[in-house]
Amino acid sequence: MKNNFNIEEFSNKLVSSCEKIQQKNFEKNEIITTYIVNRNQICIVLEGSADLIRYDFNGNQMVVEKFKQYDIFGEVFYKINTNNELFVIAKEKSKILIFNYDIFEKKCKKNCKFHEELLIGLPNLVISKVSSLTLRIELLSKKTIRDKLISYFKILSENSFSKTFTLPFSLTNLADYLGIDRSAMMREIKSLKEEGFIKKLDKNKFTLLSQ
Repeated sequence: MKNNFNIEEFSNKLVSSCEKIQQKNFEKNEIITTYIVNRNQICIVLEGSADLIRYDFNGNQMVVEKFKQYDIFGEVFYKINTNNELFVIAKEKSKILIFNYDIFEKKCKKNCKFHEELLIGLPNLVISKVSSLTLRIELLSKKTIRDKLISYFKILSENSFSKTFTLPFSLTNLADYLGIDRSAMMREIKSLKEEGFIKKLDKNKFTLLSQ
């Protein structure tokens, strides 16, 4: 959904206008937050990137979501499930904006006038989040590994306005993100190359030859 909402401007105003907003720096591989306890927390990536990682009882890891600059995340968007452990991990040095959902009910001591803009801006953030989750669901609903790969490659191509694009993460994390076996995915990528659907330029860079 397209609108005139500027999340960069909105985030910058939050940092400078409201004393209930926290801005924290995280090093690579540092835990930003967990979804084990419901804190009604909302986070925005100001700089850097992060992964939402799920660990099951057997210690298996899966990349649930990838967060880039100005993406929004937090346990308010997920139902807390004690059968899984969810962590948001910084993938590089990152700056994160953090605030609680209850900020709407508790005014700043200095009577922060930006709360009104926050109420206006939050729906736009939620719309952006829902769009991201809807895209993930659409990819996971594809029946075959080939369909998942081609659909995702097309999305990356469209987003970069070019047939050549770079994966935002490693092939191992791509398999996790698409919910597929890595070995089976690599075989399918090889087949797509041999059949002329894609061309692999380097480790994470591809060209979509057929759409």
